[in-house]
Order: sequence, then C-alpha cells, then structure tokens
Amino acid sequence: MTESPMVRAETVCKNFGSNQVLKGITLEVARGEVMCLVGPSGSGKSTFLRCINHLERVDAGRLFVDDQLVGYEQRGGKLYELKPKVAARQRRDIGMVFQRFNLFPHMTALENVVEAPIQVRGLGKAAAVAKGKELLDRVGLSGHMDHYPAHLSGGQQQRVAIARALAMEPKLMLFDEPTSALDPELVGEVLDVMKELASTGMTMIVVTHEMGFAREVADSLVFMDGGVVVESGDPREVLANPQHQRTQSFLSKVL
Repeated sequence: MTESPMVRAETVCKNFGSNQVLKGITLEVARGEVMCLVGPSGSGKSTFLRCINHLERVDAGRLFVDDQLVGYEQRGGKLYELKPKVAARQRRDIGMVFQRFNLFPHMTALENVVEAPIQVRGLGKAAAVAKGKELLDRVGLSGHMDHYPAHLSGGQQQRVAIARALAMEPKLMLFDEPTSALDPELVGEVLDVMKELASTGMTMIVVTHEMGFAREVADSLVFMDGGVVVESGDPREVLANPQHQRTQSFLSKVL
C-alpha cells in the first residue's frame, strides 16, 4: 500500500472580496518532502500556505494534512467549519515561520521557545527548558538564550522563530519567505538551519525567492502565477529547462 501524502490540496479556491487569489490549486506533498513554492508577488503562494493551517478559510476545495481535513468537518456531504478551539488544536501539529519573526519582545530567546510547549502542550517547565536549550543549540544560538529579540540580529531572530516552531514537535513545517526581510549577509545562516532540518526528514513547504536553496534542497518546485500552478517538477529540471513561457519569463528575471 502506498503511503498517503502529508499534504493534499484538491482544487483549493480562495477569494478576498471579488478578487480570486487561488483558482483551484491541486497538489500533493509526500511525507519527508521539501517543496518550494516560487512565483511573482501576488501569485497566491503565501495565501495558499496560510490556508494549509487554516489561518485563511478556503472558499472551495479541500485541504488535508496527514489525512485530516483542515479547518472543517464533513457531515452528511456538507462541510462545517471547525470551532476555533478545535482548529487551533489541529494547528498545533503544523509549524509556521513567517517573514517577520513575530517573537514576543518582552521574552528572552529561551522564553520565546518554551512558551507554547508549556501553555499549549502542557509540558512541564523543566522538560520544556531542556528541550528549548537543545533547540537553540541546534540552530546555533546556545550563547544567546538570555538575549531579548531587540538585541538579536534579524537572522538570529529568525533562527529563534524556527526553534520556537520546532518546540511544538510539528509533523509539517511551513516557511513563508523566511529570508526576505533579512540583510543579504544573514540569509545564509537561516538557510543553513533549514537545510539541516530538511536532512532530518521533516516535511517542509517553503515559499521563497532563494533559487539556490530550491535547487540544492527541494525535492519539488512549484511555480505559481495568478492563483494557479503553472508548472511543477524536479527543481533542477524546472530551473534549467522551464517548459512554460510564463515560467521562462519569471526565471529569466530572478536567476
């Protein structure tokens, strides 16, 4: 029996008013796969990512994570949106790293990492702190555990954000342009942490403009434009030999 995918999207549509942002996205992400979503601004990449953990409601279609319908339950052929508490419980298993680091400014790096496991998962403080220290060490910040976000560089803050997401032991990690707010010389340190994470078999969906990362680390690359999947396949193949004129035009500007 073939293993079911970690993420399955079936003709997912999303509108903001009269603006249709996603126009029937269908794709699958296998367990342990790293998928990169690329495309111009406004193509729907970030919106699709936010639909995967129900930060945005879908208007049509279905999304499944680990065989569970995201954000809704089906009763008698109809879909009913989950109560916020139940949706939040689903979201615990999906880590998300945003473009802006969204750290709590009044908490140290370590406090930022241990807050959710204690409050949401009910982990004991000692166990949470031990795990938090281990994760900060893993992202290369063992010497910065007591620093507040204001005293960390953008790259360091983003690595704290990754450690914080991992502290919830997610089965899926979503990255929404995690390096686009960083100074160029800080991008590498965040990508290195993401590469290490990919090597452990974590399922990852990454919205990115870092084509080198996509080529080196991703198992699949999806090019989106105008709310649809224009082209997808092996990253090295798509980047070297794009089939669609729209993909060719986009890559000629970014490569």
